[in-house]
Amino acid sequence: MLLGRWCKRLKAFSRMDGAVLGSIDVAIKKASTAALFQTSSEAIWDYCKPDAPAHALEHTNGGLAPFAGGLPLKGVNGEMLGAIGVSGGAVAQDLEIAEAGVSAINT
Repeated sequence: MLLGRWCKRLKAFSRMDGAVLGSIDVAIKKASTAALFQTSSEAIWDYCKPDAPAHALEHTNGGLAPFAGGLPLKGVNGEMLGAIGVSGGAVAQDLEIAEAGVSAINT
C-alpha cells in the first residue's frame, strides 16, 4: 500500500488472497500515519501512549495506527514522497515487509 506525495491519496494497493479484510484499513492508516508525521508509524506511539505529551493523538487525522508497519518514502535528497503501510501479518512481519518495500523502491 503506497500513499502518494499528498497524504491520503492512494497510489497503489495490493491485498494478498486470504488476508483479513480488516487489514485493509490498518495498512492505509499505517501509511497515512507515516506520511503525516514523516516518520515510522511505530514512532508515533511515544507521543500518544498514556501519560505521553500528546495522549490520544491516534484519534486525530481520521485515526492513526501508532504501531509498526508504516514507513515514510523519501527521495534521494530526503524529500517526502509518500509512505508504505503493511498489515495482515504479525506486527514484526508487517515491519519487515514494509522495510523490504522501502528498500525495493530506493534501489
